[in-house]
Amino acid sequence: MNEWIDDLSEQVAAGNACTLVTVAGVRGSAPREVGAKMLVTERETIGTIGGGQLEYKCTQIAVNTIRNNEDGSHLRKFTLGANCGQCCGGVVEVLFESFCATKPAWLGELLDVYHRREPAIIATVAGRSDATGKYVITADGNCVFPAELTVDDKLLSEAMRILARSGRAQRVRITVNDDIEQDILFEPVVSSDLNIAVFGAGHVGAATVSALSSLDGNIRWIDSRRNIFPERLPGNVQIIESDHPELEVAAMPAGACYLVMTHSHPLDMDIIRQILERDDFIYCGLIGSRSKRHRFEKRLLELGMAQSRIDKLTCPIGIDGIDGKKPAEIAIAVAAELLQISEARCSKESAGDDMPDNVRFLHRRA
Repeated sequence: MNEWIDDLSEQVAAGNACTLVTVAGVRGSAPREVGAKMLVTERETIGTIGGGQLEYKCTQIAVNTIRNNEDGSHLRKFTLGANCGQCCGGVVEVLFESFCATKPAWLGELLDVYHRREPAIIATVAGRSDATGKYVITADGNCVFPAELTVDDKLLSEAMRILARSGRAQRVRITVNDDIEQDILFEPVVSSDLNIAVFGAGHVGAATVSALSSLDGNIRWIDSRRNIFPERLPGNVQIIESDHPELEVAAMPAGACYLVMTHSHPLDMDIIRQILERDDFIYCGLIGSRSKRHRFEKRLLELGMAQSRIDKLTCPIGIDGIDGKKPAEIAIAVAAELLQISEARCSKESAGDDMPDNVRFLHRRA
């Protein structure tokens, strides 16, 4: 997730000294992946690089850098053994970028690209002690920071490959300017393509949105009732008050996930019909029991819907093995199910394969 961009911008705008801490390399087992970040000020940490002793040590280093008013960046290596108080057994390299007396020159350009929802990639020369080792490159190959710089062809080619193929942060050693080997940390900054519509703002809907909002996704939360939504919402949640929630199905992009859990069975039916008729979704989930599913199947067949489309309906929802009925229990089970489907989709796309139907609907319950 890319909330760190706004977080860093807010701290810099407020004049707060801070250090951006990034996992820049991993060998073996580690708490978090390359690209994981946390922002450290003298008073708080925002985000996490995995917790435990590693995060504690990195926080101490970051705070000391702030207290010493040291600008610049440096790379530190940590072996996750007994000497570090962790038993992962891997090796993690961490990049510390401190902004005390100066503002990061690249942040403004990155912020503009990010708010335009334009895909981009940050390329950082790992271990470079100044800001000149940072590039912000858009998906069309344009280097927006530094704007006057011609990027080395190999660096640009690698950046475009990673941005187009995997979308995940990677540390790559490449030869630039014909003869200089450099370790480059490539970090894609792209809007999530996990789009979720949650219909219903009751207890289960609220718990489900709360659980899903911590994932890297965009959530549209829809209900026909007035003044039912909470006042404060996560940044990736958009609320929709609509007299006709079923019409909001058409506003979702192809490849979306739908969760239907309204206060009305007839409304559930109207929404489900709209979703199944689109037939371009990743997941269509309806809260309820198997008997509810059978009633809905029967009614959909009576309305002339093909059985092949009805088979793509998931009801009951949630991963197998979690059968609790409390809102929080349902929310956790549903979030886990969507996370499984999202991970399967990402794995297929990273391999360059289209996602077949048996993967797309892998977790559908009969």
